Amino acid sequence: MYDFRIVDQLQKIDQDIQRNELKYHQKRVMVSKEFTFDASHHLHCYEGKCKNLHGHTYTAIFGISGYVNDIGLVIDFSEMKQIWKEQIEIYLDHRYLNETLPKMNTSAENMVVWLFEKMEAALADKPNDCRVEFVKLYETPTSYAEARREWMIDE
Repeated sequence: MYDFRIVDQLQKIDQDIQRNELKYHQKRVMVSKEFTFDASHHLHCYEGKCKNLHGHTYTAIFGISGYVNDIGLVIDFSEMKQIWKEQIEIYLDHRYLNETLPKMNTSAENMVVWLFEKMEAALADKPNDCRVEFVKLYETPTSYAEARREWMIDE
């Protein structure tokens, strides 16, 4: 059986724990964040239903790695959300992707590479050696495309 207690006093910085104790390690670690958006598109040169205009509720998952800062964070999840909102989602959510993305066939395979490149560019000026490790783009709950760092950068 576990002992249960209610914390009656939160630790205070510089009193109960010192600032230099906040950083636990110096290892590269990865954090992930998931976003959804709704959009329409169609595929060129495709014989099948997807040649017609249709839509999806997409899910994009970003894996970002780096070294923790002096308080133990690689990148704040709110920073990832801000990048998403300001630099990526504006081209995607409730948009006709064939118009808003660069000239491409708007397949999940092409879009996931574009997502990787947009996030990687946004992280270029961030500290902690942040970099994109992977992006997954779900077109449906059971179908997705993936871009990985080793395929995008290291190959």
